[in-house]
Amino acid sequence: MYKNNHGYRLRGNQRRPIKKLDVNLFIKRASNVNVETYNSVKAFSDFPFADKLQRNIIEHGYSQPTQIQEKTIPHLLDGRDVIGISNTGTGKTAAFLIPLVHKVFLDRNERVLIVTPTRELAMQVADELRVFIKGMDLDIVLCIGGADMERQKKKLYHSPHFVIGTPGRLRDLIERKKLNLQLFRNIILDEVDRMVDIGFIREVKYFISLLPKKRQSLFFSATVSDKIKEILHSFVTNPVTISVKQQNASENVDQNIVRVNGNISKIDTLHNLLTNKEFNKVLIFGRTKWGIEKLTRDLLTRGFRAAAIHGNKTQGQRQRALQQFKNNDVSILLATDVASRGLDIENVTHVINYDAPESYDDYIHRIGRTGRAGKQGVALTFVE
Repeated sequence: MYKNNHGYRLRGNQRRPIKKLDVNLFIKRASNVNVETYNSVKAFSDFPFADKLQRNIIEHGYSQPTQIQEKTIPHLLDGRDVIGISNTGTGKTAAFLIPLVHKVFLDRNERVLIVTPTRELAMQVADELRVFIKGMDLDIVLCIGGADMERQKKKLYHSPHFVIGTPGRLRDLIERKKLNLQLFRNIILDEVDRMVDIGFIREVKYFISLLPKKRQSLFFSATVSDKIKEILHSFVTNPVTISVKQQNASENVDQNIVRVNGNISKIDTLHNLLTNKEFNKVLIFGRTKWGIEKLTRDLLTRGFRAAAIHGNKTQGQRQRALQQFKNNDVSILLATDVASRGLDIENVTHVINYDAPESYDDYIHRIGRTGRAGKQGVALTFVE
């Protein structure tokens, strides 16, 4: 019933005015889902990785590399700097983790710094890294806001092989002289476009200024704007550029609107949508922390299995909510735009913009959480 291009009509009041986008931007039928499968000519066993690492790769269920893995790994093993133009979901995390685990395993003096835009993405990278270093006696520390800084300081004191962190917390630790970037000869800037989007360009430039001149630098971004080119110039040396283009996730998403003005309240219309059986894994976006928290309580009161992530939640609470959603312990996750950055969750069937996004870029980011891996998704946007 949500496929009617005239949308639903309902009544509700937004608490503050925002810049309105043309509602026609939110109405678009999904293209026919037609994803080309990449068939690698190599297997992971063809790469000269240490035996323990090969076992961990196999246990992780990897046999053949994805396109970006096949193209990136040989250059990383040769010590080259790499620029990877790639979206989330292409396998880029393993593309840089696996060869660097091999490098550090062979030389325990090597140190690796991985910078990500958000806590959630940093945790996802750390989780994947733990799989690859199993039984290899390598240490990692996760340096993110909202977590115990004293514990992070203690772990850094022991010079872990891998440091994964977000710009704000990393800068704090550097300024407190608990993290010395001169010790790191391997650095990865992951999802740089998002770092720039959420205002971390100064931190990124600051980190680059503190790095040793002799290093291996890896740079991953979905897009390369002029601001990002400015960072690139000072970061990489004689790099190899690898671009893996995928069909835009939004092409796989049936997009429609829900109009605010009718005889049914906004929350009641949301309720009616969520009771449809096809809404089995739903991500709901709102503009404010307060609004998301209130909406979550309302949905819980109505008997829905829901959890929320936003800036007022502790890191532990955000992590638990995300894990519950991934494990299908809850079927609805509510989020603000900032909290949602870096989310990579499989099988999200619907994205609902309960509050309209403030920009079209925000809209594309939101709806890109569904319609992934060749599956068709649905995005509904409530508008006045």
